Amino acid sequence: MRYITPLALAFALGLQACSSTQTGQSAAPEGALATATSPAPATQPRRDQQIEDLLSRMTVEEKVGQMTQLTIDLILKDNEVATVDTAKLRKVLANYHVGSILNVRNRAYTIDEWHQVLNAIHDMTEKTRLKIPVIYGIDAIHGANYLAGTTLYPHNIGMAATRNPELVNRLAQITALETRASGIPWNFDPVLDVGRQPLWPRFEETFGEDVFVVKTMGAAAIRGYEQNGKGPDFTVASCMKHFLGYSYPSTGKDRTPSYIPEQMMREIFLPPFKAAVEAGASTVMINSGEINGIPVHGSKYYLTQILRNELGFEGVAVSDWEDVIRLHTRHKTAATPKEAVRQAVEAGLDMSMVPTDLSFYDHLVALVKEGTITEERLNLSVRRILALKKKLGLFEQVRPKAALKSTIHQPAFDQVSLQAALESLTLLKNDRNVLPLRKTTKILVAGPTANTLAALHGSWSYIWQGTDEKQYPAKAKTVLQGLAAEIGQDRVFSRSVADFTNAANYNVAQLKKDAAQAQAIVLCLGEKAYAESPGVIDDLDLEENQLALVRAAKETGKPVIIVLLEGRPRTLSAVEPLADAILLAYRPATFGAAAIADVLFGDYNPDGVLPFTYPRFSGDVLTYDHKGTEIIREDIPNAAGNRGFNPQWMFGHGLSYTTFAFSDLRVNKPTFTTNDQLQVTVRVKNTGSKAGKKAVELYSHDQFASITPSARRLRAFSKVTLQPGEEKEVRFTLTAQDLAFVNEAGKWVTEPGAFDLMVGDQKTVITLQ
Repeated sequence: MRYITPLALAFALGLQACSSTQTGQSAAPEGALATATSPAPATQPRRDQQIEDLLSRMTVEEKVGQMTQLTIDLILKDNEVATVDTAKLRKVLANYHVGSILNVRNRAYTIDEWHQVLNAIHDMTEKTRLKIPVIYGIDAIHGANYLAGTTLYPHNIGMAATRNPELVNRLAQITALETRASGIPWNFDPVLDVGRQPLWPRFEETFGEDVFVVKTMGAAAIRGYEQNGKGPDFTVASCMKHFLGYSYPSTGKDRTPSYIPEQMMREIFLPPFKAAVEAGASTVMINSGEINGIPVHGSKYYLTQILRNELGFEGVAVSDWEDVIRLHTRHKTAATPKEAVRQAVEAGLDMSMVPTDLSFYDHLVALVKEGTITEERLNLSVRRILALKKKLGLFEQVRPKAALKSTIHQPAFDQVSLQAALESLTLLKNDRNVLPLRKTTKILVAGPTANTLAALHGSWSYIWQGTDEKQYPAKAKTVLQGLAAEIGQDRVFSRSVADFTNAANYNVAQLKKDAAQAQAIVLCLGEKAYAESPGVIDDLDLEENQLALVRAAKETGKPVIIVLLEGRPRTLSAVEPLADAILLAYRPATFGAAAIADVLFGDYNPDGVLPFTYPRFSGDVLTYDHKGTEIIREDIPNAAGNRGFNPQWMFGHGLSYTTFAFSDLRVNKPTFTTNDQLQVTVRVKNTGSKAGKKAVELYSHDQFASITPSARRLRAFSKVTLQPGEEKEVRFTLTAQDLAFVNEAGKWVTEPGAFDLMVGDQKTVITLQ
């Protein structure tokens, strides 16, 4: 039994115990967002005398160097993983004045290797004319994933299922601590792309399809990275990414075009970045793709008018990998590589992740020398970069601190990872209460994700793709190992291997034969690990060889439990009726196997809820906040209700081993004005026999509006813990701005009229005068 006691968890999380009256996570006002029709003056970085003095002494070449970011490969010895080549480093820092380096080569580094690499960089920096510190950046996406042996945490898609922003905040704090202990002050996280295109291979890095969940969780992560109250030794610069619209490509393929109406852009995709700016994000990474035919890296509208003038962002804007040159090679908006550099810099980019050559540097120096780009334009970006370095304390202490080595790999971090995995697991189906299983049950474990660590972790796990099983620490266990640890090796039988191409790993006849010695069958299905473009697929259907396993298991007459390890919803409607129970585990990471075992055998009562709408069919993908007209089915005679909205499982769905009931949904002011604050309360009771947690979600529906209203929109949520028979009141605060939408003119408005408020099966109506 691995359940964490409340006292131990509170210590690990640094959280306060909850009272009997719960206050929910309520919506932040949207109405303050400026629109394209009323641009504010361009944002200028605040002037700092130390920075101005330094800037006045810099040459054009030194300024351009600060705007150049290179990958570590350019400073390492040939065929060496983590050994710096002094001659290469001298060229990069002394000759080209490069201001930023990123990445790893081939694998995660030990903390000693990180210190060795970074100290070599800083040794060389001290020999340069102005001794400007280098800022190192890394993709620490779900933990310090490029620090060897470290504990990893569920990907964002699983963390969104927890509906627990405090837990997201704590994971960010731990990641910041371990990243900074390595000597790295800049983390390219969090992903704030709203996940509304499940084909997209970076879906697992998102917080799902709902804008309110994304902006709430994203802001919690940013505060954990940057404002954890523990000082510069334990904080990093966060990077909100990817600005803007990256996650909604029309084809679902990575780095392909998005076509997004301005109204949708402002209402769905922009608010998480607004919330991130308000939360104090230091940097932003730009969308690799294009929106409506405009590459974002070359768009002054997106990078200056919206990001700077409207959102008021003052930090550093960095490109994604190789994206400046791609204005020429891929997007074809620039006739030459030099013109690509001009477009990106004039659009508002501060730093180019070049990253494998010095072409950006050469072209930008030439552009300034010939007068095409002014030196004052360079100053604008270099001020931001130097201000970031000063904010991070790099002018005072740039070297890794040896004393911080002892702060990593703490047992408390393992507890938090386990708790995060437990709270993320989402029970989708449990017919006849087949779960939890008794610990005396003999089980057959099959399926391609049962005996692999990679499928538990997904992308950005010790290597970019997460596929190298040798990189995982000993404490990481496969699902098969986790189940055996839970009930004993003698009660678990399996022939599973991590083979996603062989038909069902071993033939279905063998499965039926093996099932004779088991009382239940646990099928571990889903996806192999992937990151970015290598994860591109052509449809959402789960592969036929995996579906064949389900059919074979059903024919045995034994209970069939499916465990899904996947970064996005893979449709399985053809075999879903054949399963007795289905548990969605997402990418639960280091302690995911232990968490799965705890849920399957009842040591933990599942409380995760879906952060996306799980489609029934690959060609019928519709989000929960769809428009009413999207569900029309004129092909069905006498169609009524949601006949056109028929997902496998709804957004927010998640079962428990206990039952809950809602009652007494009330609002203090059923009729309100734009100046009022509404106090919304609802009572929730545990009506079952087990203690459990319940995500309480407040939805609204605008009955009539000038833009067709969504079926419902999530406005607030809270998670409560209830003992059997216990009842609590949950409170939310709403304003008229929280019910706003973007109208045809591109402005945030809340129109007078009636709104439905809904929690569970409870509903009430409020009216804005």
